[in-house]
Amino acid sequence: MNSLNIFWIFAGLLVVLIVWGVVIYNGLVALANRIRNAFSQIDVQLQRRYDLIPNLVETAKAYMKHERETLEAVIAARNQAVQAAREVKDALSPETMRSLQGAESALGGMMSRFFALAEAYPDLKANQNMAQLQEELASTENRIAFARQAYNDAAMRYNIKREVFPNSLIASRFGFQVAETWKSDEGDAIRKNVKVSF
Repeated sequence: MNSLNIFWIFAGLLVVLIVWGVVIYNGLVALANRIRNAFSQIDVQLQRRYDLIPNLVETAKAYMKHERETLEAVIAARNQAVQAAREVKDALSPETMRSLQGAESALGGMMSRFFALAEAYPDLKANQNMAQLQEELASTENRIAFARQAYNDAAMRYNIKREVFPNSLIASRFGFQVAETWKSDEGDAIRKNVKVSF
């Protein structure tokens, strides 16, 4: 074999390696973008919930005058969740996702407490506006659950592609972080406590 043939063999191998690296890199980028898109679907529903909560609290204020501390705590937990969601939109990372999950869990706990207290106020339970808001909130929680499932599916596909060999070489070299899956159950607490009766 002459040196020219050896050169072309090495050049061909180098081209194959470069193309292989580009394909893996582009696949990881595509999956990372799917995660961002899946999170944006969660974010739309979270914003809907964040918009409903103040209306719910405002409706309850007239009936739950002695529960001011709880109503203020619900709004404070909602505001913390809004801030955490904003941080995730700015930089989707495992840290910001964990922060959002913690804020959402705290909000879910406060909403559970709110609904438990609301049960003691028959006039509030009979209020048409309150019933409609609770129904909208329950519907929103179901949409959030579906969006979270889609997000977790996208994160799982990305994490698998990122972790398998030889993709892991490209992922570590170019800083592809692990995608945090959503492990929160605050929506379950809200859905269990939202009771719509006619």
